[in-house]
Amino acid sequence: MSALLKNVTNCVWQAFNSLDVDNTGTVVKSKLKVLTANIGILLDLYGVEKGLEHYRSTTTLNFQHFKYYLLREVFLSLPNILSLPVLQGFESNIDEVCWLICKKDYISKCQVLPEDCMYKLFRVFCFLSELVADPERPNRFQVIMDTSEVGLVASQIVTSLGGDWDQSGFEELIGNANGFQFGTFLTLLEKRYLADVDQAGLVEALNAVTNTFIDDIIKKGVLLKRGYLLPTLREYWFVLKPCQLLYYKNEEEKEQCGSITLDRRCWVDSNLQRIMLHTTERTFEFATKDHRSRLQWISSLKLAISYSAGTEGYQRTLLRERQQRKKAELQEKHRRSSIIHDMDAQLQAEKQARVAMEIQAKELKVASEKHVEELENLLEEETQAKRDEEIVRNLQARVLREEWEKREELERLQVEQRLLLEQEREKRKEFEIKQREKENQLIEAQQRLIELEAEKQRLDDELTRAQKKISVSEKAVTSLTIVEPADLLNIKPQVKIRRTMSFIPSTKERPINFYK
Repeated sequence: MSALLKNVTNCVWQAFNSLDVDNTGTVVKSKLKVLTANIGILLDLYGVEKGLEHYRSTTTLNFQHFKYYLLREVFLSLPNILSLPVLQGFESNIDEVCWLICKKDYISKCQVLPEDCMYKLFRVFCFLSELVADPERPNRFQVIMDTSEVGLVASQIVTSLGGDWDQSGFEELIGNANGFQFGTFLTLLEKRYLADVDQAGLVEALNAVTNTFIDDIIKKGVLLKRGYLLPTLREYWFVLKPCQLLYYKNEEEKEQCGSITLDRRCWVDSNLQRIMLHTTERTFEFATKDHRSRLQWISSLKLAISYSAGTEGYQRTLLRERQQRKKAELQEKHRRSSIIHDMDAQLQAEKQARVAMEIQAKELKVASEKHVEELENLLEEETQAKRDEEIVRNLQARVLREEWEKREELERLQVEQRLLLEQEREKRKEFEIKQREKENQLIEAQQRLIELEAEKQRLDDELTRAQKKISVSEKAVTSLTIVEPADLLNIKPQVKIRRTMSFIPSTKERPINFYK
């Protein structure tokens, strides 16, 4: 799970840096195996260190490579979704393992803080710090706590010890520093804020800081809770976290009486000076000693319910928001400084430009005087040139006028010629029409002549046929007239002479004689 690795990266770097005895930025794999195995056991993962032998061909690893191995082989083996209490438990265990490795580097340097207090400050430091690249050494990193976060922790410690926080004195003390490493952070607290502090007060103040940042406690205090079996109000010491509401017999928090799980399905309301907490199991009724405490607890419960479904926690969300604001302020500061730098550069450029302009103005003044004289001479020459130009222009105007008259004459002749051409075209069209009519008449006459010749031929054929018929009929008549007398005597008188069919056509059938 990458979110868990992101939360414990700072403490893992502290352990890695402690194992880097030669200060080369790399650690041998045999030492990293022990650290990886311990982290795996805490996460209920076994044998995760065996892959280090085959991971990369070198005998040492830098922190970036080691972090990538932890991500791929260890943390990604966890479920994607873990509850916030489980995540906080894993973080606490990993912080403890890393502290066991690196505590030897800091215990000998501290004279005021006991080991358990140093461990609490170690966890707070890792929680509020950021892993940044070392600007002086490539491929190296540092865990740095921002000065604003240092001031936040120091102010809470001073306030818990009953002192007054001096913000201006703190700003003078840190000067232009951007952040502190863990050793410098411990030295600052010891020398400036924890000197001459009794042990009990120191432990109590650091417990308050740990409760706020590490345990993610939103609010502590006394509430009256109505019992489930015995409906009476009893006083308990309550500790509110984003995912649960714990209650103890007293504020020492040694004997826990119960816990109430908070999630998104819970809600809070107020009824008759009572606080009603509705959960999926039942409704809890609480009471406070005054109205102000009741409003504070209602607001805190609503805040805890709103953060109950997340995996970051309340304080980590506030830290991320502060870091984002800090980055935005730095970006705005850089932007303003760049604007100021650009304005300074622009002002310098303007000053240089002004000096150059003054020198140039003097030179231009001398040059302008000479130029005025030249202009006067040029003006006189130009006046004479204008006179000459006027004369030339008049001559050109006269020539243009003559040319224009000639052009008008040519245009008139062109118009007349165009009209003559149009008339010729009209005459030609009429001639062509008449010629086509005569050709048509000629064609009709030729056609009529052909028809007449055909009619003549037909009539000649009819005449020939008629002549043939006449000759045939004449022969028939001749043959009838030549009859012997004996034959005439043999004719019986009783028998009528049958009229012989004559081949001579009748009057109606006789051909018309066309030729007289």
